[in-house]
Amino acid sequence: MKINGLGLGNEGLFAGRQTIEENSAAGFKQHLDAAVAKQEKRTDPQQDPRLKEACQEMEAVFLNMMMKSMRATVQKSSLLGDTSQEEIFRSMLDAEMTKNMAHAGGTGFGDMLYRQLSLNGVTVSNKGQAQR
Repeated sequence: MKINGLGLGNEGLFAGRQTIEENSAAGFKQHLDAAVAKQEKRTDPQQDPRLKEACQEMEAVFLNMMMKSMRATVQKSSLLGDTSQEEIFRSMLDAEMTKNMAHAGGTGFGDMLYRQLSLNGVTVSNKGQAQR
């Protein structure tokens, strides 16, 4: 009685598996190239600045909300007195600071949002509303 090794009959299996992996890698590359080409066709250069601006404004709104929450945690001092004018001035100052922060790069939230929306083909109309 002759006993064959387990590995002797599996050569065809390994060769078939390697061929499948090579074919799937080639197929993936084709799908990736097609998606990149489709994205390049879909991108409208006139829409990009408006979408970028909208994303920066969204980041500024997010940063402004964060600043309001941070200011709410600080205890108020009665040394100088808290007036409504000071509250208004502080909120306006925070709004301008957060706009400047967003336009200077901020947290990177606006850039991430821009990349995501530009991949999905979102455009901004003249009225400032996002469309697909």
